Amino acid sequence: MGNMRMSKKGYPIAIGVFSIAILLTFVLKNDYYFVILCQIACYYIAALGMNFITGLTGQPNLGSAGIFALGAYTSALVSMKLGISPFFAFIPSLGVGWLVGKLLGYPSLRVEGVYLALTTMVFAEVIRILLMNMTDLTGGATGLTNIPRYHILGITVSKFNQIAMMYAVIALFMSYLAYRIIRSRWGRSLVAIRDNVEAVGSCGINVSKLKVTSFTVCCMFVAVGGAMYGHYATYLNPTSFSQQLSSTLVVILIIGGIGTVSGVLVGTVIAILLPELLRVVGTYYMLVYYTLFMLGIILLPGGIVPTLMRSKNRLRSDDFIKMLFGWKQKGGDCNGKRNHP
Repeated sequence: MGNMRMSKKGYPIAIGVFSIAILLTFVLKNDYYFVILCQIACYYIAALGMNFITGLTGQPNLGSAGIFALGAYTSALVSMKLGISPFFAFIPSLGVGWLVGKLLGYPSLRVEGVYLALTTMVFAEVIRILLMNMTDLTGGATGLTNIPRYHILGITVSKFNQIAMMYAVIALFMSYLAYRIIRSRWGRSLVAIRDNVEAVGSCGINVSKLKVTSFTVCCMFVAVGGAMYGHYATYLNPTSFSQQLSSTLVVILIIGGIGTVSGVLVGTVIAILLPELLRVVGTYYMLVYYTLFMLGIILLPGGIVPTLMRSKNRLRSDDFIKMLFGWKQKGGDCNGKRNHP
């Protein structure tokens, strides 16, 4: 339950970070920075969804790339083929996420661990192959181009700073939604399933229904992130949704801190910014990137945010202060022995 206590501070941190991002849209002039902000928002929302499965319930999910792709292609195709505003194209993407969540949720009742991980991984690969071969609909290897920007009532959100501002607001709303779910009775039940599924079942809670629901919520969050990705990039290609994307979302959770909103945010910022900062090393940047992540996982088990919180609590501990300065307890020495008069 430690992660649940830490998640209490996750939403205020998200408010601060995305408020700064909104302010930056008025200050920065280079579109490159706005593209980075948009990418952080998309991946962050997808990772929030993954947090419900891998973080709270403790079930491995390596199929997020396929869900992300379905959300992106659904929103793009609906807005392109039917002329619907991308604002309303979110709804079909949510519907696809809900459907995929049900399809993946029920197999999770029969398989778990590495078998569930392989099942979701195969699902993502099937989706990628379908997108590659359904050329009449998806454009195949060529992909979809000229995906429309956001527009409604004759108003078009076309500039990158405007899109980045809008995405920061959406990410902030999704943060609040995830925070409320994690802090709710339902969220606590998911953590209980991860810690002791037998005990949860003995309390009369429908474990099967909770697992399916957690998969459904996860897929809907990931689909929203995918839909946002398609409309800021205006180009989609099946090769963008490889297993590397699924791995990146898992790494985000592990590095930042599984089960926490603030951990997801920290992990996303690091995962997106670090490759950009490492481009100075040339062709070796991916080697350095994954080496740093490996060291981070080894040196910071549990993630950055939980490690910082543990360190903060340790610094606040009276026992630590007494040990550091050799202060004596009232009525006893520093070894805890009672001083008798």
